[in-house]
Amino acid sequence: MMWIGLAILGIGLVVLIAHHDGGPVLGLDSDQFAGLVSLSALLLLITAGRWRHALAMPGDTVRAALIWLGLGALAVAGYTYRDDAQRIGANLMGALRPGTAVVGPGGEVTITRRSDGDFSVIAEVNGRAEQRFAFDTGASSVVLTAENAAALGIRPAEGDFSLRVSTANGIALTAPIRLDSIRVGPITERNVDAVVSRPGALSGNLLGQSFLTRLPSYEVRGDRLILRSR
Repeated sequence: MMWIGLAILGIGLVVLIAHHDGGPVLGLDSDQFAGLVSLSALLLLITAGRWRHALAMPGDTVRAALIWLGLGALAVAGYTYRDDAQRIGANLMGALRPGTAVVGPGGEVTITRRSDGDFSVIAEVNGRAEQRFAFDTGASSVVLTAENAAALGIRPAEGDFSLRVSTANGIALTAPIRLDSIRVGPITERNVDAVVSRPGALSGNLLGQSFLTRLPSYEVRGDRLILRSR
């Protein structure tokens, strides 16, 4: 079998020399034909090295062949259904880590409800570290706590806390700001009006209407929050 491999290399070399003008060989260009010849010869040479062992121990050879066939089938199946596998993995991550954006068709983002019944959305603010927001349609604006704003380098002066904002918990005195960007999964909104609450006034950030009204639509369906991008 080793001689067969060497013969294939020799014949391939002769054919390539005969087609020195770079024309197609058996429907393949020269590079593809050379790669096919080299791979075929290499496989034969590898097989030749195992042929004697295969004859001596046929049981092990059959078992090894079945294992390789199974691995090959798994690889083909994994590639064929890679989109489904990615979608299942994303849904699993969304269930294990509520607030994680699970991206669906057309850039649609789905958030899984937390065990306490609320929706928590993980968003990247100003291109920096992710922050967690409570989904709050009752908030007229995106609200950052003073502590989370400080982590972003935003520290309003005491005199800036002059704007009253309605939230699900009532009226809060806040300082107006503008965020460069808010990104939830593939959804990115820029120059978003927001406010910073007084220190200790709120326990968490709120994803309010100044972000939500920019979206084409959003809805709550069962235990899923669905955000749609433009």
